[in-house]
Amino acid sequence: MKQTTQIGATVEEAISLALQKLGHSREQVDVEVLQEGKKGFLGFGARNAEVCVTVKESIQQQESEAVLVKETPEKEVEIEEAVKQELISVHDVQLMEQEIAQVDPIEAAKNYLMSIALEMGVTDLAIEHTSDGKNVSFKLSSEKAALLIGKRGLTLNGLQQLTQLILNKSAKSFMILQMDVEDYRERRQVALEQLAARMADKAIRTRKPVAFEPMASYERKIIHNALANRLDIETHSEGTEPNRYLVIEPVK
Repeated sequence: MKQTTQIGATVEEAISLALQKLGHSREQVDVEVLQEGKKGFLGFGARNAEVCVTVKESIQQQESEAVLVKETPEKEVEIEEAVKQELISVHDVQLMEQEIAQVDPIEAAKNYLMSIALEMGVTDLAIEHTSDGKNVSFKLSSEKAALLIGKRGLTLNGLQQLTQLILNKSAKSFMILQMDVEDYRERRQVALEQLAARMADKAIRTRKPVAFEPMASYERKIIHNALANRLDIETHSEGTEPNRYLVIEPVK
């Protein structure tokens, strides 16, 4: 319903303002006087007139029919096609969600890792996996193990981070991936623990801080843990990633 309430100094002024607002003539509306205007005496007791103006139902119906007539067949086709496209889009999204739900996240991660290995020239990669709750372990083997490990395990760390992203892309809950090649991480841990003991002894002998080369956070943690029970030295990390390194200082 097209309707407006308007105030004016007089009833006629209020009606005129309402007609301008609605865009209709006096014959096309019904008027209800809510309050007559009053001039008052010397400015006292004056009040404005108030009217409620409503466009007649017959006029509103004619306007609605005119709007429908303006909708050409071409416009209807456009609307129909837009609706179809929207339905197709919704259907595509539903199919994608169903496909993702059906993908085994571990198999997806394995396939991704195999494809990366092929690009690196590793054609004989074998992957064994175990899972325990949210923790997943990949054990890799290949004649080109050194290529997969890289200098100080940097390539292996990068492959692990990328593969974990693929793993969690289709997983229902967050999963943590631990990846190893030919027991490299176990051998690296033993080597780091031995290095930590030697460097701690050097710090005590020289009475000066000893700094390690930059290494990954999990390797720094291995050294921290290896020296945690020694009371003659302290360990802390300095620098920013990826060049953060560990320092051993003798206790003064």
